[in-house]
Amino acid sequence: MLTEQLQQRFGIEIWLASVLAIVLATALVDQGLRMLLRRLERWTHASSSPWDEALLLAGRRPLRAVVWLAGLTGVARAVQAHWPQPDWLGTALLWRNIGVLVCLAWFLWQLIDRLTQASIRRRTEAGAEFDLTTAMALSKLLRLIVVVVTAVTAAHSLGFQIGGVLALGGVGGIAVGLAAKDLLANFFGGLTIYLDRPFSVGDWIRSPDKSIEGTVEYISWRHTRIRAFNKNPIYVPNAVFTTIVVENPSRMTHRRIKEVIGLRYDDFAQVEAVIDDIRQWLNAHPAIDKTQDLIVTFDSYGDSSLNIMVYAFTPTRAWGAFLALKQELLLSIGRIVERHGAQMPFPTQTLQLSGDAPSGPPTDPTRAR
Repeated sequence: MLTEQLQQRFGIEIWLASVLAIVLATALVDQGLRMLLRRLERWTHASSSPWDEALLLAGRRPLRAVVWLAGLTGVARAVQAHWPQPDWLGTALLWRNIGVLVCLAWFLWQLIDRLTQASIRRRTEAGAEFDLTTAMALSKLLRLIVVVVTAVTAAHSLGFQIGGVLALGGVGGIAVGLAAKDLLANFFGGLTIYLDRPFSVGDWIRSPDKSIEGTVEYISWRHTRIRAFNKNPIYVPNAVFTTIVVENPSRMTHRRIKEVIGLRYDDFAQVEAVIDDIRQWLNAHPAIDKTQDLIVTFDSYGDSSLNIMVYAFTPTRAWGAFLALKQELLLSIGRIVERHGAQMPFPTQTLQLSGDAPSGPPTDPTRAR
């Protein structure tokens, strides 16, 4: 045997030879396991299923840690056989069991994280719609359950009375709750976001109550990170979202076009013809939704203009495409006005100086006397 060879060749005591043999055997098993996992890893890369690769990558390090825990347990048995007093083998075996429990929790933690990332990556590559916020929330919840169950099991293995710990937690929870009320408010605010889903990662949101506007990048249990349009990050505590109004333009169905076009008072005779032509242009354009309100009407007498209101909706939600449509509409309205021989006035005022008698009423209110 290896221990006998070590003893005969190097003159090592039997217990020390046993320890060295166990360590050497553990290292050989670890190296063999490492080579096997590398071969399996190359095989999983060619597989289309995310499960096999996630299982392998998640269990690689915890499995090697378990091998070394088993080796160290063998070392403890060899040392205990040589020194039977004091009896500390039971303590070593207890910590061995806790170490295996931690390795299992480590494996489950990594498995949940890798499966979540693989699912998000596959759906993104396939172009499928999915709720990223819900996926991340479920991943965090499952990992939290793993941590809590591991902690409770380890405490029970160490001899702690779980009932007493829970009772102490109930009493101390009041003090902790008062001291960390803001933290708890943010936690429940995050829980509200996950359950109600007023917005998700990637949505464009804004608040009329606060100076908050941008794209949601990340939602944690404490805060939400929003990337403003000037590319600055905004970190908003989740509790804020329970007290403010949040608009989510990303979920709009249409964009509204609302413009006021002014004509000179001298062009009163052309107002109806201009209105009819603008309405016809809107009805003929494919980017205008005719099922929504479409209004072109003489709206009011302004200080220096006859005001025409143009009101319509487009299903085009992209900001750049909407601006292009709006530009096309305004240019077309300008050509319509020119075609009818009308003009858009400049704001003007008529001033009458003291001592100057007006020769008569002005014929054109848009021209200064």
